[in-house]
Amino acid sequence: MKVNRRNFLTAGALGALGITMPDILRAEESAAKGPAAVKAKSVIQIYLPGGMAHQESWDPQVGAPIEYRGPLGSTPTKIPGVHFSSNMKRTAGIADKITVIRSMTHGEAAHERGAHNMFTGYKPSPALNYPSFGSVVSHELGGRKNLPPYVCIPDKPNNFAGTGYLSSAFGPFSLGSDPASSGFKVRDLSLPSGITEDRFAQRRSMRDTVDSHFSNLEKSDALTGMDSFYQRAYSMISSPEARAAFDIAKEDTKMRDAYGRNSAGQRMLLSRRLVEAGVRHVTMTYGSWDMHDGILAGMDRNMPSFDQAFAALITDLDQRGMLDDTLVTVTSEFGRTPMINKTAGRDHWPKVFSVALAGGGIKRGLAYGTSSSTGSDPEDNPVSVADFAHTIYHLMGIDAGKHLMAPGARPIAIVDSGRVLKDILA
Repeated sequence: MKVNRRNFLTAGALGALGITMPDILRAEESAAKGPAAVKAKSVIQIYLPGGMAHQESWDPQVGAPIEYRGPLGSTPTKIPGVHFSSNMKRTAGIADKITVIRSMTHGEAAHERGAHNMFTGYKPSPALNYPSFGSVVSHELGGRKNLPPYVCIPDKPNNFAGTGYLSSAFGPFSLGSDPASSGFKVRDLSLPSGITEDRFAQRRSMRDTVDSHFSNLEKSDALTGMDSFYQRAYSMISSPEARAAFDIAKEDTKMRDAYGRNSAGQRMLLSRRLVEAGVRHVTMTYGSWDMHDGILAGMDRNMPSFDQAFAALITDLDQRGMLDDTLVTVTSEFGRTPMINKTAGRDHWPKVFSVALAGGGIKRGLAYGTSSSTGSDPEDNPVSVADFAHTIYHLMGIDAGKHLMAPGARPIAIVDSGRVLKDILA
């Protein structure tokens, strides 16, 4: 039977494809509205692994009893009436350029499950691996200027930062080393010793011939992904501009000092260099925030470098005219328990925590949502993982309701629930 619009919309045809009438109507409505306005050309996703305590960072419990407030004080920010933790004085000074959400919430108290939420916009499922934000951006928008669309600094932080059900071709390019280390060199980005540019071009031609032969014999995602990675690698190695983007030594000495000569500082500085050069999505990981014991000492180890680097990044992007079209996010997998425990730390707590966003269409100088007086629950404007994901994709010009094809030819929404947080948009 020939399928036209009328007989396609029968229950049998829809059911066979796993598509419902609401899916069709939603797609038609989305098409009628046209593509979303792109605010962000690139994303810098700063991930703080372990579950950073909101009380010792973005949401100090000013006025709460000491067992909830914890060992640190607070400092006023440039947002009237809003305080950050006392160890974030530099970030407090640029608070008028960012938005802090103090009412993030989900139900996953295990590190892996919480990280899955914050990297994919989905609750974990035993049936399907979902793609990360970076891989979806790579799939939907592709690369620019001979650079990979998705880069991880220094490495992919977890399994949920990968491609999920998408082809391996949309996975991240990982540096393989810390840009703060002496003799920093990006893995696989330079010609091997003794190989000239002419010899490199000859080898590439020979490889293309061999690849073409074997690709015709066997078609698979692994081969397609491998071909894609080789093509991107060839493009980067052969492009002086692409190689220069990763060369942090070319950065001005004073700028490197402003960010901080440490992991947080040099990773954030390299993130700026990469998005400036054309990378669409950078995932940058820093620190260890799983502070069940001795949270004061733990914050003293981790926060000063972050505070300096983050304030420098936002200031640098703004001064270069890049902040308006570069979206910066700061996330962790969850927050920490309201009360200080017996070992002077805090335990896992997903019921409420904080994230920060800046640039790329986000309002400046806003604290959105609140936690309760003891920092235990959202008090108003709770924000789900799906809400957060919808907003990120919206700013990138990606329709979060769009269906991608998962194994078994199943259409899966990029995000299956949630809403765009219009109140935080500029």
